[in-house]
Amino acid sequence: MAGGMDTGGGGKGGKKSLDAPINLTAFIDLMAVTISFLIMTAVWTQIGRLQVSQAGGPSTEEEQPPTETKTVQLTLLITPSELRLSADQSTFDPIPLTKDGKGKTDLSKLVARFKELKAQLPDQTAITLQPEDKVRYEDLVRIIDECIGSGLPQVSVSAAMG
Repeated sequence: MAGGMDTGGGGKGGKKSLDAPINLTAFIDLMAVTISFLIMTAVWTQIGRLQVSQAGGPSTEEEQPPTETKTVQLTLLITPSELRLSADQSTFDPIPLTKDGKGKTDLSKLVARFKELKAQLPDQTAITLQPEDKVRYEDLVRIIDECIGSGLPQVSVSAAMG
């Protein structure tokens, strides 16, 4: 044989058959589970996406707001016990975080503070959140939702300073 392939023709045992039955059931089961897992994962990654931007990222000329509108650098420091809102150099009184009857964080005081701020600065659309490491993710997401609902859709998240 020139190809070097043994067809099973030589030796004492006689001819061996090359047509062996292959059980594909296990392979098909594995592929079905893998494909369904990949499809579900792709759907869940699209659903769970939050639209936030990284603070301090590269800026382009197109993203610069016009100079006629009055906007300030709004920052919300989030700790496990309180919220501290600051606008440029001025700071507001801290808002203590309390739990409601269902065990969720009560954000009604934060919403009231946002309404006061929007009355003073109607053109303000951006806010930077600075959560500390021990802040629960559920609380952060609820605060992001309240920011967007209060007319501050440009939410940035950065590391807490200090």
